Amino acid sequence: MFRTLGGGDLTTNRAKGTHPHPMTEWCEEGGRLYATALRTGRIARADVEPAPCLMEFALLHPDPDDPDWLRPVAPVVALSRQLNPLEHEIAERRRLAVDLAETFQPFMALGTQIATVSDSITVLEGGERINAALNMATVQCRTEVLTLQPSDRMSERSLLRGLERDKPLIERGVRIRTVYQHTARYNPEQLAYAARLSDGKAEYRTIDELVERLIICDETVAFIPARDDQQVALELRHPGLVRYLIKLFEYLWDRAVPLSTGTPYEAATGGITDVQHSIAKLLVEGHVDEAIARRLGMNVRTCRAHIAKLASALGSGSRAQLGYLIAQSGILQQDH
Repeated sequence: MFRTLGGGDLTTNRAKGTHPHPMTEWCEEGGRLYATALRTGRIARADVEPAPCLMEFALLHPDPDDPDWLRPVAPVVALSRQLNPLEHEIAERRRLAVDLAETFQPFMALGTQIATVSDSITVLEGGERINAALNMATVQCRTEVLTLQPSDRMSERSLLRGLERDKPLIERGVRIRTVYQHTARYNPEQLAYAARLSDGKAEYRTIDELVERLIICDETVAFIPARDDQQVALELRHPGLVRYLIKLFEYLWDRAVPLSTGTPYEAATGGITDVQHSIAKLLVEGHVDEAIARRLGMNVRTCRAHIAKLASALGSGSRAQLGYLIAQSGILQQDH
């Protein structure tokens, strides 16, 4: 759930090592050719020689009607094929997590008896220690997990760890509620992750802006990042702090849009989308494009495309005029 360093372990297996890279790090030529194949429905076998990874990763297969052509495997099918083998590793780690929880369970009551106020805040350094603490908390969880997840690209390893923690929770009847940013609706990894877990016990919503990650288990323990690189986190067990963070989560949850319903990128009243409304607010506050993109969980190019559409909708011919027209239009006073 907290992002960890490193990508997946799936690499090409060329004997001479001339084209090795993980599936999570597409080579430029491979990405371009796969996109072309998806758009056109097929691609000439000779055209893909610069990117042998496409065949090695089974993203293309021979056209049964013409051996000189290759047809693309649908992205959702390719992603599923890569996720399925991970289930075996998930099962092994799940058993290890349960064994660890049972080993430490006899000492939990003793630790509670001698706990002081300072014990309610623990600094966790390093991805391994953070994930170990999260694993322990989720193994012990019995009712509900609440999470805030600002948008980013989920690595294969992060996806594995998320599934490893969340799937057994749902199997035990634990409810999971997660708030992403709106940009998650266009992130295939996050959509695939949500689809694999959404069966009534897991609910997902999106909102325009989230500041930081937050994970709360059973209203007793919360995890928040303590450094921008996600390699230091705080484990909070003080009841007052946890209650405060739950109220923050519920505030955002009530204002978020269910992932299964309409997209906030569709135009609202006046031709301005909810996302463009958020961008307009940040523009008037004086934020530059890079800061707006970072706060809304999108890349700078996408942010600037929304600004251009906003300018077109308001009839603005310059950046300075856009700020004036936003203020004069009254869109910031609309109920969003």
